[in-house]
Amino acid sequence: MSRRLACAALLSLAVGVTAACSEPKVSLSKGAREYTDSDYAQVLERWTRTKSLVAISELDNLLTVTSTFESWDFRWAYVVKYANDYRLTVEQRRTLLERTLAETQDSHRFYVTLYGTKVRWTDLTKPQTAWIVRLIDDEGNETAPTAIELVNRPGPLEIRYFPYTTVWRHVFRIRFPTTTPDGRSTISNEARWFGLRFAGAEGNEELRWEIGEDGASTKRAAIAPPRSVAEAAALHSGEDL
Repeated sequence: MSRRLACAALLSLAVGVTAACSEPKVSLSKGAREYTDSDYAQVLERWTRTKSLVAISELDNLLTVTSTFESWDFRWAYVVKYANDYRLTVEQRRTLLERTLAETQDSHRFYVTLYGTKVRWTDLTKPQTAWIVRLIDDEGNETAPTAIELVNRPGPLEIRYFPYTTVWRHVFRIRFPTTTPDGRSTISNEARWFGLRFAGAEGNEELRWEIGEDGASTKRAAIAPPRSVAEAAALHSGEDL
């Protein structure tokens, strides 16, 4: 009986936490931002999601996954912080910003950490992994990754810039195409949310980013959006990125 009560209490706590914590909506719009290095933590939180899949009958943590979507908005804040931390020159900042924003043109990239009690099953690069991952949205699109890179030894950038990185988790960089072979967007322009689905014999779990109206959630520059990545970088070429 005590075990059942404990499980019930655990479920009640999980439901309560889920109801109390409303995840922020995000905007996929592009354009210049007015971030400072102190904004990074808030931007990281906005673009990061965490979910756990627990076998209540066994009190077994089958899967805990935390992921940051490296969107245009996130990448701008990341470069601002990186440039400040490493004291880059104006030209170095501009080059880095242009290069990192350009990566959003042909791929959706996610930084992912996984934990499970069966450690070998949570390595997504191994044939015996318990999970497959897909990019999904509410319009029915489902896309397989084009690359899954295991970060064997996370360094200072991973640990400091993604503080949920720990020695207990596998760390991956996962890349998906932005368009299908027939030219359709893998995240529909009409989508209300997009996410990552982890599925396998032990169950399935989804991380979701709800898409909201562009507004106070991002610090937009008070200028017209740039027409290209190079223009976006040039807009801040003389500022403290």
